[in-house]
Amino acid sequence: MRLQHSPPGPGQSWRHRRALIAVPVGLIVVIVALDLLTGADIHLGPLLVAAPAITATFGGPRLTAAIGALAVGAQILLSALLGRLTEADHQAQMVAILLVSLFVVAFGTIHERHEQTLVRVRSVADVAQKVLLRPLPPHIGPLCIASVYASAEAEAQIGGDLYAAVRARQGTRIMIGDVRGKGLTAVGDAALLLGAFHAAAHRYPPLPRLVAHLHNTVYWDAADLINNPAAEESFVTAAVMEIPDDEPLVHLISCGHPPPLLLSDGEVTPLTVSDPALPLGVGGDLSEDDYEAQTFPYRDGDLLLLYTDGVIEARDSRGVFYPLAERLATWNDTEPRRLVQRLHEDLLAHVSGSLDDDVALVAVKRCP
Repeated sequence: MRLQHSPPGPGQSWRHRRALIAVPVGLIVVIVALDLLTGADIHLGPLLVAAPAITATFGGPRLTAAIGALAVGAQILLSALLGRLTEADHQAQMVAILLVSLFVVAFGTIHERHEQTLVRVRSVADVAQKVLLRPLPPHIGPLCIASVYASAEAEAQIGGDLYAAVRARQGTRIMIGDVRGKGLTAVGDAALLLGAFHAAAHRYPPLPRLVAHLHNTVYWDAADLINNPAAEESFVTAAVMEIPDDEPLVHLISCGHPPPLLLSDGEVTPLTVSDPALPLGVGGDLSEDDYEAQTFPYRDGDLLLLYTDGVIEARDSRGVFYPLAERLATWNDTEPRRLVQRLHEDLLAHVSGSLDDDVALVAVKRCP
């Protein structure tokens, strides 16, 4: 779930645009009137160049060219009314306004093309994110789920944080992870891990075997790219869990990931495993014997909050980390959608709107 604002409607957009067009047109009228009133010794005609310059800030090249032509026409009219149409000074003013208008239109055209390219790139990135990071369903089995993903990069749609949920035999398997890498390498590792999870989790292998499969997928992919320096630094912290439908339990394997938080009866408890595994991709080829799931109580009405370290490592202007557990204990809110929305807004307020790392939040409630 991403928080978005609805764009203005077509009628509202046109009214706003028409009001803006009145500014350069009114400016041309005022300059011509003042130049006629001030007499021959004061020349205000050169100020007409401001009209196309202002138009370029909100209008496209065609509108800017139209206002530029209007400004040149106004200067010609002004010179004719003053009886100085053939004087070199006034002719130079006409040429200057024309040249400046042409430059503004040219740069506006280039800017418009860059904007169109950026829009296309954003749309492709948005589609890629939805393919890579599939939206979680609001309900899966007996669970109610809500999620938020926020990128640290203002124009980015895809990063190294990931989450997934798969309906398996009489249970649900959920994973959240954080790729320790940058750029395309991190995105590639996230796509690789998500693909491996979706392909294997629904087959219902024992949880240790599933995690060993995920680890080996990451490890051997990095081994194939051993000559790539970025790949050598890449690994994934992850928490993989299984929630049976008919038992008030959650089985968890943590691979170097921050512990999920359990909200139950107004208390917040971190599900800290006694023997966490190494991050996925670290430690060579492993088998299911190298992993052991730990079990925690998870009853009807309880809520699990999964998160990446971009949440707990977010600092405010004084360097204070975001107090996630304290916030949850204070709010005591177990409605998943409302909780992740509130957390996202509160986190942005804590960091004054600027995140230093990607953030993923998943709230999972066992609904009666």
